[in-house]
Amino acid sequence: MVVTDSQVERWLREDLGHHDVTNDVPGETTGRLVAKDTGTVAGLDAAEAVFRYLDVTVTDRRENGERVEAGEPVLRVEGPARAVLRAERVAVNLVSHASGIATRTHEAVAAARAERDDVRVAGTRKTTPGLRGIEKRAIVAGGGDTHRLTLSHMVIVKDNQVAELGLDDAVSRARERASFATKIEVEVETPADGRRAAECGADIVLFDNLSPEEVESGVEVLPEGVLAEASGGITIAEVPAYARTGVDVVSLGSLTHSAPALDLSFRTGE
Repeated sequence: MVVTDSQVERWLREDLGHHDVTNDVPGETTGRLVAKDTGTVAGLDAAEAVFRYLDVTVTDRRENGERVEAGEPVLRVEGPARAVLRAERVAVNLVSHASGIATRTHEAVAAARAERDDVRVAGTRKTTPGLRGIEKRAIVAGGGDTHRLTLSHMVIVKDNQVAELGLDDAVSRARERASFATKIEVEVETPADGRRAAECGADIVLFDNLSPEEVESGVEVLPEGVLAEASGGITIAEVPAYARTGVDVVSLGSLTHSAPALDLSFRTGE
């Protein structure tokens, strides 16, 4: 995902308004963005795009996905003081938010890896409108999988589609309309429905809001070659238990919708 000038313009317009007196400061300056907590950094490419848009030079920065300790600088800039100050809050907010997601993802991946090396930890579409690209890249920085980026990347037959069409018709309708290259995932709410979904043609079965024990029993009866995913309010503390069930993917909406921001501070003249 490339941060475009139009995105940066929207972010800056939202923050600056039409008459910014606060940052009307003459001269040249330097600045640095510093971590106040330990975590995994992300969003630095977006922050750099904001500074660059205002003709501020990024002289040094860490890489997305790096672990940082409290007190360590993650980005340094130099340029006109007015431009540095105008870019600073937008850049800090982006990096804080993205780094919080990356840090939470890193924790979830570590919890899964403690049980199995081959299980993926994935995000969901529970993202902030306008920031999905930033948030999905933050998941990758934390070692996770983005899952589908948009509705066009994969068909997921969920409870609402099943309620409208029935399981068999929902899957067959999706199969008729989707490309041969598009995978079809089916969300089920009982272990037995997992086998049924696979027999209907699902490439992936998503066990939703089931206990680890229920998921394990559902995975055991899936045909060979059908992937299994567990989702539905799973916490990081519960990730190991779901990893032990044999699923291929554990997905957590909380990676994006509930990740606390990583605390960062920006100081000029340093």
